[in-house]
Amino acid sequence: MSTRSVIVFLLVVALLAAAPFVVYPVFLMKALLFALFASAFNLLLGYVGLLSFGHAAFFGFAAYVSAHVVKVWEWGPEGGIVAGTAVAAALGLVFGWLAIRRQGIYFAMVTLALAQMVYFVSLQASFTHGEDGIQAVPRRPLFGIVDISDNLSLYFFVAVVAVAGMLLVRRAIHSPFGEVLRAIRENEQRARSLGFRVDRYKLLAFVLSAALAGVAGSTKILVFQLASLSDVEWMMSGEVVLMALIGGMGTVWGPALGAVVIVAMQNYLAQFGAMVTILQGIIFVAVVLLFRRGIVGEALAFWEKRRKAGAADDTASATLPERQGKAAPGE
Repeated sequence: MSTRSVIVFLLVVALLAAAPFVVYPVFLMKALLFALFASAFNLLLGYVGLLSFGHAAFFGFAAYVSAHVVKVWEWGPEGGIVAGTAVAAALGLVFGWLAIRRQGIYFAMVTLALAQMVYFVSLQASFTHGEDGIQAVPRRPLFGIVDISDNLSLYFFVAVVAVAGMLLVRRAIHSPFGEVLRAIRENEQRARSLGFRVDRYKLLAFVLSAALAGVAGSTKILVFQLASLSDVEWMMSGEVVLMALIGGMGTVWGPALGAVVIVAMQNYLAQFGAMVTILQGIIFVAVVLLFRRGIVGEALAFWEKRRKAGAADDTASATLPERQGKAAPGE
């Protein structure tokens, strides 16, 4: 990691540490967990080129599993998160094995159909309590020691989980594994011709994305002490697509920024009721038309353009004295 990256990371840690003393901690926790959810989704869309309309299944069903084992089986919060993540990864393995056989819109439709199956299971299964959901999930001590019953202490735990998850995504993207994923996105047939087992890489990316979405969903039930159908319905899958596109798919931190924007709109524009959805639609259309790469993508493209222009100016400035020196003898 470069010195600049270390400095940026330390600044982000300092900002996260100070944030709950300025902003409502529950809002921050929701924003962080949706940032993790969007980053997990972006691993699949932005770096493999696979558009999934079923990620709510991993997010929401992991929340149900985590809530059930914490409330009914009386597990600790860390056990609930592990259980929810494991179930999400298992679902991702099954969904991925079935879906990666198709591409494009067919892949998206297969994931949507499978997610709807999970939605109906969540509606009908006895342990989910149907439309009532699992309510009053207790906040037991973390590892039986650390008290997370108040929002402030829980915030720091959620921040650690979310940041660790996003750093894992970043590490995967910048590893040889991530390079292969980008090769698959750019030209799948060429990647096959180079000897890579494309389906295996796509399946692994799908499972990792599902597992991280499960981490976000499992942790969310500790914040709101509730697992409900809204977490597993198709609109949740649509929201995470919106987050990734607004922030900038194919960028490391873009989806996280997009998640913060969407959560902030839902929180601070709640008094407008259904108008929030209309405003989200307007922003989505504006981003698609004006910021094709998303907010972070456009910012990075602008920065890169400025950097190249500056490098060209420096090269021209360095070349000019040499030309003048060569011209001097003939004057």
